[in-house]
Amino acid sequence: MKAIIIDDESLARELIKAYLKKFDQIEVIAECADGFEGLKAIQQHGPDLIFLDVQMPKITGFEMLELIDNPPVVIFSTAFDQYAIKAFELSAVDYLLKPYSESRFEEAVKKAIARVGQQSEQKQKLDKLQESRAEQDTLDRMVVKTGNKIQILSLKQIHHFEAQDDYVAIHSDQGKFLKLMRMKALENGLPTDDFVRIHRSHIVNVKHIEKLELYEKDSYILYLKNGQQLPVSRSGHSRLKEVLRY
Repeated sequence: MKAIIIDDESLARELIKAYLKKFDQIEVIAECADGFEGLKAIQQHGPDLIFLDVQMPKITGFEMLELIDNPPVVIFSTAFDQYAIKAFELSAVDYLLKPYSESRFEEAVKKAIARVGQQSEQKQKLDKLQESRAEQDTLDRMVVKTGNKIQILSLKQIHHFEAQDDYVAIHSDQGKFLKLMRMKALENGLPTDDFVRIHRSHIVNVKHIEKLELYEKDSYILYLKNGQQLPVSRSGHSRLKEVLRY
């Protein structure tokens, strides 16, 4: 098994390598100090397993995972409190709460070994993690990838989100980006004062709205300041009225 350690603390990386000496079947092929390095290493080496810190410089461990189409098995390491740990438990991927014992580490690694090769199941678990994260935290930015380039978009730069099969299209000042994410998870994580789901396929930033016009009975068309037009469902119109107070 090929493994990559992604943690901004050198002592944490050294501890993981020391504990892994008991596992002859696991080879550490790369160490990374932030999410950008980690993403590049994963794309280059295609590991079976990653040890991933949550809070790191530049982008978080969560944000890094969102940029990977077929993520490997993940063991999180984190200093979060017990409340935040519940979100990890819901995802069914293991975690290590710093500081952790060698026995706890070995338990996590044995679970990960059993999961290697079950990539479709692992993706479902990461989807659940993403939904759990959205329920726990309000998003304040989006991390997107185009080719080898990674961009961080602030929410104020985003005009609207559009569902496209298993992806969400992000329409922003910088252009259009696709992100593998569920609309429901996205909706749960966005600030409700600024973003409204106006249709099953569209979530709009209210600060980019130009005007709303009646299209036909119980159906509306929303015009954005950049000229784009979006359909508004009956339930979406009710949500808009509540947020905009008209």
